[in-house]
Amino acid sequence: MSVRVLVADDQRLIRAGFVALVSSAPDLEVVGEALDGADAVRQARAARPDVVLMDIRMPGTDGLSATQLITADPDLTGVRVLVLTTFEADEYVVAAIRAGASGFLGKGVEPVDLINAIRVVAAGDSLLSPQATSALISRFLSQPSEGRLPGGDNSLDVLTEREREIVGLVAHGLSIDDIAARLHLSPLTAKTHVNRAMTKLGARDRAQLVVQAYQSGLVRAGDEA
Repeated sequence: MSVRVLVADDQRLIRAGFVALVSSAPDLEVVGEALDGADAVRQARAARPDVVLMDIRMPGTDGLSATQLITADPDLTGVRVLVLTTFEADEYVVAAIRAGASGFLGKGVEPVDLINAIRVVAAGDSLLSPQATSALISRFLSQPSEGRLPGGDNSLDVLTEREREIVGLVAHGLSIDDIAARLHLSPLTAKTHVNRAMTKLGARDRAQLVVQAYQSGLVRAGDEA
């Protein structure tokens, strides 16, 4: 079954490039093109794509507002948003994660990495570029009062020791396969622990799990995994 993708960008040439790129992958299908954020929300409700490629800076309803509208809609629970922008500044990263985005990449990303990112997000995982992750952590450490996520308990007391250990590894950027290998677990078991931790902490995805790991003090800048 193909991953259904909606492309939202106000610049026609850039949008056409993304459409062509996505369409070139045999397992991906473009189901719509949106000209701005409001159009993206309308088309998401009509087409129910698996992933929305969302530009941030668009006229009218911008990409961040559109992302929040999509992720807050109970009828669009299965729709994931992958934010694409030329600006990987910390305020955009934080805003995108707060809005519910499952991924954040710069528009300079390599084509093969973008295709892979769509697949990762469609599978229910979260994805941040290394630049975005660094910016996210930096922002939350320097201005924690502005960075707290709604709906989550910053205390990790609700987690088991194993869950805390795995959350720490997630915060260091390890993949499920890496975590499984490190702890001598099956990938399925590692993923189950991650999912349980997200449920207990009220985190939408792993990006928010990373934020909570830093906010709680479980992981600090400069720590080694």
